[in-house]
Amino acid sequence: MDKEIKKILKKIESNGYEAYIVGGYVRDFILHIPTTDVDICTNALPKDILRIFDIKKENPLYGSIKITTKKFNYDITTYRKEENYKNRKPETITYVNNLIDDIKRLNCFHTGQGLSVGASRRKTNALCMNSDGTIIDLLDGTSDLKNKIIRVIGDTKQKLTEDPLRILRAIRFSIILDFDLDKEIKDFIANNKSIIKTLSYTRKKEELEKILVSKKAEDGLKYLKNNHFCDDLEIKYDKIVPIKDLLGMWAQIDFSDKYPFTKANLKTIGDIRTIINQRVINNETLFNYELYTVLVSAEIMGVTKKEVYKINNSLKIHSKNELKIRQEDVIKILNIEPSCRVKVIYNDVLLKVINNILPNNYKKIRDYILKNWSDWHE
Repeated sequence: MDKEIKKILKKIESNGYEAYIVGGYVRDFILHIPTTDVDICTNALPKDILRIFDIKKENPLYGSIKITTKKFNYDITTYRKEENYKNRKPETITYVNNLIDDIKRLNCFHTGQGLSVGASRRKTNALCMNSDGTIIDLLDGTSDLKNKIIRVIGDTKQKLTEDPLRILRAIRFSIILDFDLDKEIKDFIANNKSIIKTLSYTRKKEELEKILVSKKAEDGLKYLKNNHFCDDLEIKYDKIVPIKDLLGMWAQIDFSDKYPFTKANLKTIGDIRTIINQRVINNETLFNYELYTVLVSAEIMGVTKKEVYKINNSLKIHSKNELKIRQEDVIKILNIEPSCRVKVIYNDVLLKVINNILPNNYKKIRDYILKNWSDWHE
């Protein structure tokens, strides 16, 4: 356990309260997977946590206090029971003083590491860790760990119905951790997967992106496709080249325009698709698109970074502002009236400079225009 995490737990304990690490951190600790998200549950009330850590905040959401440091993102939540779910959120929250009651609430998925996935952003775990680093197995999570199986803690139908996002989470954990879903989960999903449509596009996007950035992205998408989830998620793809860049992954997927992307991200995705469809990366590609966008496209196309940088370094200009001639100069050189002819000549010069056919030198460009365009008529 990291010293900083231990210090956080000890600080809560020194004020007379219990504190346990739960959720993904315990799972990843067992699997030796680095993680920066730390979920802590305690019998301290939100107001107590605010006081202990001297946080100036009112009305913490669902009894959860978030603390961010340079190393970790902490989510400290009071033991509680949650009831009467509506739109994935509990209408009734009751604070309790019992760790087991807290663990049994929500949809708890045993993921072999004892991981359980809660309806809120916090993840509750059947495996806990105290400040001394001792693992506490309250609901036999170690057997699921050994058997590499994901199962629901509680009533499967109830837990998955009250929050359909848990279906996607169960699938994600199964894919990423290479665990099996138990029969109850499989049967429920087979007969009810259409309830995923009720999820917001923001939530669906978040879960999909966790799959896309994982090492099992290709397997994950194949699973969704082979098990007919793509229609419900409103995504479609033919072939995926797994890369680390998230926008590069999205560029290889057709998705509903209801998915929330910024205009800048949509432009980047569109540019990547355009470059891929052109099937070539050359001087014009590097001139017309951002280097980052070209590098992402190149990775998908199987073109090396070295090749991209070689082309980029060969460019004499990287923007029109660097060209040693303007459209006004074309008019003066040929002594002609402004017209569409001027733009045609200018673009011809620009392309030749981009492709290193013509030096970016005013005199050379002028001589080229006089030689090749003096007798051209519209």
